[in-house]
Amino acid sequence: MTTMEKDHGGNLDEAMQRYGGTAADWLDLSTGINPQPYPVPEIPQSAWADLPTRTAMAGLIDAARRAYRTKAAIVATHGAQGAIQMVPFLRPATGRAVVLGPTYNEHAACLRMAGWPVDEVAQPDACAGAEIAVIVTPNNPDGRLYTADALRRLAATVGLLVVDESFMDPTEPHSLAPLLGDALPNVVVLRSFGKFYGLAGVRLGFALARPALADRLAGLAGPWPVSGPAIAIAQHALADGDWQRATIARLERDSARLDALAEACGWRLVGGTTLFRTYDTPDAAAAQDALAHGRVWSRIFPYSTSWIRLGMPPSDRWPQLVDAMSAR
Repeated sequence: MTTMEKDHGGNLDEAMQRYGGTAADWLDLSTGINPQPYPVPEIPQSAWADLPTRTAMAGLIDAARRAYRTKAAIVATHGAQGAIQMVPFLRPATGRAVVLGPTYNEHAACLRMAGWPVDEVAQPDACAGAEIAVIVTPNNPDGRLYTADALRRLAATVGLLVVDESFMDPTEPHSLAPLLGDALPNVVVLRSFGKFYGLAGVRLGFALARPALADRLAGLAGPWPVSGPAIAIAQHALADGDWQRATIARLERDSARLDALAEACGWRLVGGTTLFRTYDTPDAAAAQDALAHGRVWSRIFPYSTSWIRLGMPPSDRWPQLVDAMSAR
């Protein structure tokens, strides 16, 4: 894979081209998106027909501020991806950017496309001296979490620290968001709405930072960066504590169940979150192929011949996964 190529899950078209079947036949576990989404509330006609108002956007930001327990300034973006694409333009590309990996490849790819030389490093200490440093926590695909103290120390050694918390919702007590402020003036925290709430098609994310950085991000995002329906849905979801708690409990049960299935296959848990699990196998490509014959699509990685990642199935599709894993 070249530096400009991007490797993603969610590529079910590729699975159907290689193995046949229709989308309805397939159980797509190649992403880390909650398979049982937040129930979409009734959306007012004005959200579809009118441009979002400042009042509506302020309501969304207030809901995000309460959900993430932060006093930071918040910018809504078209998915966390929208913020990832803007980050390279927060500073002139005159220094060095580092991404702690292996991780989601969009950070390095977007930095390189904006003209940054990028080093992908294995340890946080190797980020020191970088103009921009990116850490994903919990990390995708191995689930590594970094403490607030470790991130504070790292922030003191780099120009700008980007902390991607796209998978943080089930482990909210580990979030850096509540600590943002004057003590962390050079930190941007990214959050995804679609993953935990299972509504990736809404295309909503947030960037949290001190006001000066947030203003720059807002300028890069432009007017109306998110849609009226996204605003309406997210205000409900972000405030629904009962649904959040029930979903976290279900994901904890399901991830433990998936671990037990993988152990029975002889796979070793590498790590993950309750939205996805990564396992070490004798041959990841062979494991993916075997699962695909049961119409289960998984994720493997160009940098590992043994790692395979599986998301959680919806409740009514567990039998298909059990059959595919038993037959391999």
